[in-house]
This record gives sequence, C-alpha cells and structure tokens, in this order.
Amino acid sequence: MSTVIEQPVEARLVAAAPRMPSIPATLHYDRRDPFAVRMTFPAPATLEGVDVCWTFSRELLAAGMTAPEGHGDVRVRPYGYDRTVLEFHAPEGTAVVHVRSGEVRRFLEATAELVPVGLEHLQLDLDQQLAELMRDAC
Repeated sequence: MSTVIEQPVEARLVAAAPRMPSIPATLHYDRRDPFAVRMTFPAPATLEGVDVCWTFSRELLAAGMTAPEGHGDVRVRPYGYDRTVLEFHAPEGTAVVHVRSGEVRRFLEATAELVPVGLEHLQLDLDQQLAELMRDAC
C-alpha cells in the first residue's frame, strides 16, 4: 500500500486584474507525516520562479471546507456553492486561490482511507524521530 497521496488540482489565483488565471497545484499527503498536508505550486505560477510548497494541517483543510479557519500563514474558508478559498500569507504578500471543493473533498477522503482521522498518532514512530533529533544535535 502506498504511503503517499498526490492529487493535482486546478487553482484559480485571485489577483487585482478581473481575470482569475488557472494555475496547476498539487495536494500532497504522506502518512509518515500524518497530521500535515502540502500544497505545491510549480515555478511558472510563482513570483520567485521556483516551486513553492505550503505545509499546513489536514484538520485545518477539512474544517475550512465548512467555516472560516486559520489565524496564521494559511487560512481556509468555503466560498459559494463549490469553491474553497486558501489564503497563503508571507512577508512578500498574500496569495489567495480558489479550488473546487469537490477536488478537496476527494483528496481528504483519500487521506482518511490511508490514515483515519483521529488515528494519526498511530503512524508516528516517536523513538525513531527522537533518535534522529539526538543524532542531529551531536
């Protein structure tokens, strides 16, 4: 069984111009880091011209599907009938993208099949992680 789920999604960048260009993005989940999801934007879609990856909690993404969630660098909220808004806040500015809620739901369902919500802690190998931290400290 695979330990990783990757799902391409179509994101619409909300910009000052009236047109909202579509950009490819990828939602990523790895059961070795069971509490987190990542959303990656390819280099052509970023101001820096390099791939940009945001990591945030699976719980934040799920909760933001039904009500506004988040107070830090990543915020999620529902928008209209079938859109979810993700806001990414950085010192350089804020990026706001719309994603189809159905795509996000399918992704979350797949992650829940891989690691059921509430059982994430069973995926953690705290002894190994502590050993790695101690090795890096020396």
